[in-house]
Amino acid sequence: MDSNGPLYLLHQGDVVKFGFRVERRHVNPMSNLHGGMMASFCDMLLPLSVHRKDSTVGMRFLPTISLQIDYLAPAPLGCWVEGEAELLRATRSLVFAQGLVRADGVLCARVSGVFKIGPEFTLETAKP
Repeated sequence: MDSNGPLYLLHQGDVVKFGFRVERRHVNPMSNLHGGMMASFCDMLLPLSVHRKDSTVGMRFLPTISLQIDYLAPAPLGCWVEGEAELLRATRSLVFAQGLVRADGVLCARVSGVFKIGPEFTLETAKP
């Protein structure tokens, strides 16, 4: 997280927003957000949103089974990147979610993923 951050999370009612400011260390040679950083961000966005939006999933580890990202526009150096996600379906063992990511308000990525519902964890046990 230290290499990717700082990352910010807003949770108010049903709204969960996750974001960060694009810094020099996040960009490619064209001074746009590197696709790998966007992928890492999306891989955190979906499970973090599900944790806060679905009480049946709660604080359970959600390892990624599948993650699809459509890169729609660049996210330039200095812009604010923010994503919102929704839970599509939760079964006994899987979670299906999707989200949209914007750079300074411009749609820049669409993401969907499938996650395995794993064991419960606490914030203390989740620390490296």
